[in-house]
Amino acid sequence: MSGPQCITGALAASNRLDKALAEATDLSRERIKALIVEGSVTLDGAIATSPNRKVADGARFAIALPPPAPLDLEPQDIPLTIVFEDDQLVVVDKPAGMVVHPAAGNRDGTLVNALLHHCRGRLSGINGVERPGIVHRIDKDTSGLLVVAKTDAAHEGLARQFADHSIHRRYLAVCAGHPNPAEGTIDARLGRSDRDRKKMAVLAKDSSRGKHAVTHYRLVQRLAHAALIECRLETGRTHQVRVHCASIGHPLLGDPVYGRTPKPLRELLARLDFTRQALHAAELGFVHPTTGETVEFRAELPPDMRELIDETAR
Repeated sequence: MSGPQCITGALAASNRLDKALAEATDLSRERIKALIVEGSVTLDGAIATSPNRKVADGARFAIALPPPAPLDLEPQDIPLTIVFEDDQLVVVDKPAGMVVHPAAGNRDGTLVNALLHHCRGRLSGINGVERPGIVHRIDKDTSGLLVVAKTDAAHEGLARQFADHSIHRRYLAVCAGHPNPAEGTIDARLGRSDRDRKKMAVLAKDSSRGKHAVTHYRLVQRLAHAALIECRLETGRTHQVRVHCASIGHPLLGDPVYGRTPKPLRELLARLDFTRQALHAAELGFVHPTTGETVEFRAELPPDMRELIDETAR
């Protein structure tokens, strides 16, 4: 890419510009703040100078993204399960235990390192040097489907769909207990916990913090002291399924952060050496950003979750 790329759109009313832009784009608030300082953000045609200014509903924004700096990341020949690939994007079935992008303490062995090798460096630069091609994430210890952009055009098209919540995402999870009712919707705002900033928490509906989050769940199979459930996401917030399930009293088995697993199940998890949250991104669907075709992908449950379900079904 030889020159800057531009992201444009309209914002919802907010008491902070950086927050509104983060919700309207795939950029982090920290990167947005840096771009504002650089003079790369305009609001209604004027250069924005403060990340904490108020934003009126419908305000038009433009973000000029500079060409990405040279990557200081090592391409690594790590095996990947490729579900789909063309010259615009790639859909990967990520294994549990793999970090999506490099960060402090995880400079290699990540999905990005593997993709740099697989794609020979041809990944979108919109999300910055450390996250080439990354449009969305799933947790390190969650398995399943992830779409990665090879081009900036694909990245922008996919990011718009994630922002307007038109992406189809279906997760399979094993939770403690049997949800009652067996089918329902969890509409609960999510944000950083006041007690532990590393954790997410359900916030009051009228809170000015956090983000609106909606999960539709359905019981698929009753198990001993547990249940296999499916969760369809209207929104895609950090740890959304894990926090929402815990908030209704049914934390995911193996989740070390958001729930306590009942004693009989703790013993089973120890015997199976199951050391992650029982969560799998099973389906992913979207409109292909360049062909306009609606595409859907599925990933079978990995062996560790299949074994867990079989053992708890006895």
